[in-house]
Order: sequence, then structure tokens, then C-alpha cells
Amino acid sequence: MNSATVAPRTRARRGHRPDPSGPTMAGRVRKQLTSRAASLVALLIGIMWTLPTLGLLVSSFRPSLKIRTSGWWTAFNPDDMEFTTRNYTDVLFGETGDLSQYFLNSLVITVPSVLFPIFFGAIAAYALSWMKWRGRDWVFIGIFALQVVPLQMCLIPLLEMFSSFGLEGTDRFVTVWLAHTMFALPLCIFLLHNFMSELPGELFEAARVDGADHSRIFRSIALPLIIPALASFGIFQFLWVWNDLLVGMVFAGGTPDTGPLTAALAELAGTRGTQWQRLTAGAFVSLVVPMAVFLSLQRYFIRGLLAGGLKG
Repeated sequence: MNSATVAPRTRARRGHRPDPSGPTMAGRVRKQLTSRAASLVALLIGIMWTLPTLGLLVSSFRPSLKIRTSGWWTAFNPDDMEFTTRNYTDVLFGETGDLSQYFLNSLVITVPSVLFPIFFGAIAAYALSWMKWRGRDWVFIGIFALQVVPLQMCLIPLLEMFSSFGLEGTDRFVTVWLAHTMFALPLCIFLLHNFMSELPGELFEAARVDGADHSRIFRSIALPLIIPALASFGIFQFLWVWNDLLVGMVFAGGTPDTGPLTAALAELAGTRGTQWQRLTAGAFVSLVVPMAVFLSLQRYFIRGLLAGGLKG
């Protein structure tokens, strides 16, 4: 074989670029997931997942007699079409529902229960990522291990601890804030540590050369760069606390003074299980705020989920 034959083959091999949808496993999976059949399956799954929510929404605007005598899909029939907003007014301000106070209680419980873990978790994540001190790795391993402990096992010891510290007779919002903060900190520190540890070390070195201490570096450099991670965890924590029933009932109670919205919905389901028009309206009242929070922080949520997967 002469050099004239080898040269074109060598140039062809050097100029060859692998096809991303080639015979590799990743290429085959990518091709299958982007096919028309996969798109059709995803569309069908989305429709099936959305149908029960659509039925709940339609039922929340139907009179009680229509709900008892016909299915929600008959509401689109011109002969059976009848809608009303009485269900929402009855649930929010009526004597049988009155969820407005529970709604405010959930806001009072949820907002501090989201801000406290983010504040303390960000400080702890910075200390575990960029401050050198003895036993740092062991502390991080211990924090990671705390995620495995079920919170149901911690309720009674936590109640006893609050009682020994004299917090049992104080405002019950304080105890539920502390409980949600304690349960959220392990995951918060773990996620923020993984995000913060991948920040460029040159930024911190340059700040130290300019004379900045850890407090200034944390406020001016680290905190602005981890906003996507903070928003991602904030969404998860908000949804968890807003939809929580167990911790809220144990530490805040189910009374209108301090009880969360989920406690009122559970009472509606337990004592008025046949009043579907109130249950459906109450479900969508509880859905408004989490949906608004998610839509407002959606761009940060996507960036926070993708952070750490790619570098550069």
C-alpha cells in the first residue's frame, strides 16, 4: 500500500466527526426519546395526568346538585351547563367553611419556614465549602446522614425538647417554624454545598488578596452566585411546608388561630365528605399560592436544577 492511498484515509479519519445519533447507546436513546412515537406517548401521559385536575376545577364551579347527579364532563353540554362562584365564597367566607383564616395561617407558617433554612443553610454551606477548619468533612457527612432519618421519628423528641426549653407555652407559630427549619436544614445544606463548592476559587482568592473577610466574600460574591440554587430549594421547601399536614398539626394544631390550610381541608374531607363542591373549591384555594410562587421563580428553578451538571 503506497503513501497516496494512506493519506486520503488518514485525512478522512481525522476529518470525521461522530454522529450524535450514531450507533452508540447514548445516540440510540436520544433518537428514541426525540421520535414522534415518544412525543405522542409524552403527550398522552400529560393529558392523562391533567384530566383529574381539570375535572376538579370544573367541579369547583358547579352547583352541588349537578355534582351529585352527573359527571364533571357533562358540564360542557349546552343543556347541562351551569356554573357558579358560590362554592368559593362559601368556603372562604361562609360559616361552613371559612378557610380565609387558615389561608393566612399557612402564609404565616410557610414564609418564615422557607427563609430560615435558606439563611442558615447558605451560611453553613459556605463554611463547609470555603472555610478550612478541623472536622469539616466529618460534619458534612453527619449532615448528609441526617437526611436518612424519618421526620416521624423526631416528632416526640422534638416536642420534649421544646417543652424542656420552655417553648411549649409560647406562640405556636414559633415551634412550627423551628420544626420545619430543623427538618429542612440537612437537605438545604447538602444542596447548597454542592452548588457553592463548584464556584471558581479564583474569585475567592482575589477577594482575599483585596482584604475581604469571609463575611464580605459571602455577601458580595457567594450569595449572588447561588441565587438559582436558593430559588430551587425555596420552591421545594415552600411546596413541602404549604402542603404539609403532619408537622403543622403536631406543632401548630388544627384550630383557626394557628392551624394550617391543610388541616381545614382534612376537616372538610372528614366531616363533610359528601360536600364535593366545597372540597374542590378548597383544593384550588390551596393551589393558588404555590402555583404563583413556582411560576415567578421558574427561570431560577431550571437553572438551579441544571447547575452542577456541567462546568465551564
